[in-house]
Amino acid sequence: MNKTQIIGVVLLAVGILALFFAYNASQAPLEEISNAVTGRYSRETILYFAIGVAGVVGGGLLTIFGKRS
Repeated sequence: MNKTQIIGVVLLAVGILALFFAYNASQAPLEEISNAVTGRYSRETILYFAIGVAGVVGGGLLTIFGKRS
């Protein structure tokens, strides 16, 4: 593995962790009430989801297509 692929694996792990936190945040009682009243999640929860998806996609691409030495 080269540096690019290692960075990709780390980014993938961070993305999965952010998605885990986003899911837990979206299941919190106060967040569910807020979602029921307004029809959307809080900015923090959406930010966790966005960072998680970007990390998983970017990390996966770097891991798969990272330049080989």
